[in-house]
Amino acid sequence: MIKEQINCGREMAFSMFTNNELLEKWLTIKAEVDPKLGGKYELFWVPEHRENNSTIGCRITGIEENRYISFDWKGPVDFESFMNSANPLTHVIVFFSQNDSDLNKTNIHLFHTGWRKDPEWQKARDYFEKAWLKALEVLKEKIK
Repeated sequence: MIKEQINCGREMAFSMFTNNELLEKWLTIKAEVDPKLGGKYELFWVPEHRENNSTIGCRITGIEENRYISFDWKGPVDFESFMNSANPLTHVIVFFSQNDSDLNKTNIHLFHTGWRKDPEWQKARDYFEKAWLKALEVLKEKIK
């Protein structure tokens, strides 16, 4: 689990994960997210090559406005041979909780699950632990 506190209310924090324009400010180059159960959660880091380095085909598996969102997740080219064809795919769950002492701060709890037990999968897991930490740091900077 990765935990970060950002300087905004829960509604804005939730929007940073569900609004295409906001996602494009901190996490990806192009976002195509339809924030409803079963909706697309497709992010593209190289939009001109949509099949590579993207979450194309990923769906929202759970959502409660301003509280949490969960979605399927795929890996970059280095891990696509095993991550992107796994059944089920890895899964990301993000919870948003209001800071008790400051309503203008939100705690984000991010879980990335579904990892298998072999060396390739461990490399992918290690990669994403660092990538999510860095991404949430970028988010925190954008919110200031």
